Parts: sequence; structure tokens; C-alpha cells
Amino acid sequence: MAAADVRAEVREFLSSRRARITPEQAGLPVYGGNRRVAGLRREEVAMLSGVSVDYYVRLERGNLAGASDSVLDAVAATLKLDEAERDYLFELARAAGPGRARPGKTATHVRPAVKQVLDAISDAPAWVRNGRHDIIAMNGLARALYAPMFEAPGRPVNTTRFMYLNPAAREFFRDYDKVAYDSAAMLRLEAARTPHDPELIRLVGELSTQSELFRQRWASRDVKYHRSGSKRIHHPVVGDLDLNFESMQLPSEPGLVLNVYTAPADSPTADALKLLASWAATQREQFAAKDTAEQEA
Repeated sequence: MAAADVRAEVREFLSSRRARITPEQAGLPVYGGNRRVAGLRREEVAMLSGVSVDYYVRLERGNLAGASDSVLDAVAATLKLDEAERDYLFELARAAGPGRARPGKTATHVRPAVKQVLDAISDAPAWVRNGRHDIIAMNGLARALYAPMFEAPGRPVNTTRFMYLNPAAREFFRDYDKVAYDSAAMLRLEAARTPHDPELIRLVGELSTQSELFRQRWASRDVKYHRSGSKRIHHPVVGDLDLNFESMQLPSEPGLVLNVYTAPADSPTADALKLLASWAATQREQFAAKDTAEQEA
């Protein structure tokens, strides 16, 4: 992300967050007359954040270089940023600073020990992704669950590419709109963390040129963490699945996230997962041969 890009992103992000906060939400008195701007005025944000108007104007114009943590915290509090938004603001400030070290190359493989952990999880789909949403390792049940993604063109298999560029995603994800929103918001957060990742830049460019929906989601500047929740899937073999998921950072593998899907015991989804495991066993050799051929291609 070039310096000009960082400044533009800061400007759009702060102005969009300012526009959504009403004076009432900020605890300010409201007098008669029409306000010319949606949300708070810059001078109101400055007053509530304890900085001068000129200083805040410079911040919103994209000049975050040198801004202290206390100032960023005050602005985040005034704009009622959530955890992901606050972290995004701090990442932008780091990107704007001088001599920022570039993060290491985004991982595309896991250590054998991590693969052994995945394989040891036998009754739940478990898989590992990197920050740009490439699936880089999985157990047999996850391979079966995400079989439609592996049928789609393009490698590495990427959940967000499937989401926005494959029509099958609308049937596969029963809460398609929500999942699509979450995917773009997560990817934007990653873009601030690793702004120089060429593969991430390429992915965002691909999605932006081929999906109007992605362009809309990306332009919202929304960011989000996706650590736990529910996932409603329609699998072409076993039907509807109502899954719970947990996403966990791998401390020994910076930038990698372990995802595990579960279902309550004796629920219809638990029964469907058993059926999926049986189907996966019949497809194991076929999956392995296909994946090996793709790796060698």
C-alpha cells in the first residue's frame, strides 16, 4: 500500500465512521436548524477527542504519521469504533509511519505437526487458512464439507474467491449475504496488516474487477473479526448443516487460523456429519488423486 493509498484509506475510513455517529449518540446537545453533514462535524470529533480542530483535520486528511496511541485511542472512543475498527485504525497509523517493516511472506503451508493435529480431529471438519483466506491444510471431513470449493477453478482454493465469483456459493452458504459481508470485512482488515502482500493485492483486484457486490462491500470500509459463531451450509450430498465454528490463531504459525466446525450431540447436523464422514471415506482416494494432480500441475 503506497503512502498515497494509506492517506486515502485513512480519509475514507475516518470520514465514514464520523458520518454514522449522531450528536445524540455522542452526548452532544442538538439545537434547531439543519446540519450540513451527516453525523458529527470534524470540530465536534476534535473537541470530544481532546485535540485541536486543525490537528484532527490533518488526521482525517490521512496524516496519521506520528499520532500517539493516546490520540488514536481518543479518536476511536469518540467514533465508537469496535475492536476490529480500532485495530484497523492502528494498522493504518503503522502503515503511515516511517520505515515500517514489511511482514514476512504469507504462509502457504503448515508444519507436519499441525497437519497431525488436523488429522487427529476425526469427528469435526477442521482446516487452516491464511490471512487472505487460502485453505492451506484440512482434515478429511473438511475436504468433504468444502468439496464444492475444490470443484471450482483457481488455486489455491480461496473461500472469498468462491464466495464472490462462483454462483454455487449462493446455494452452498444459506446465509449468503452475511457470509459475503463478513468475508470482505475480514479481508480489508488483513489488507491493513499486510498491505504489501502481492497475492492479496492480486486477489482484491480480481474480486473488484469481477464482482459488483465485492466492490460495494469493499467500498464500505467495514472491518470485522470472525472468531466464533454459526455457519449454515447446504451440502450437495448431505443437505442442510447448522454448524458452530471456532476460529483460533495458531501462536506457532503467525498469520494462520485454525477453524473447527461442530454440532450439538444427537442433533440433525451431528447425524449429517456422520453421513458426511461416511461419504468422505468413499471419496478419500478420489480426493487424494485429484489434489495430488493439481499440486503437480
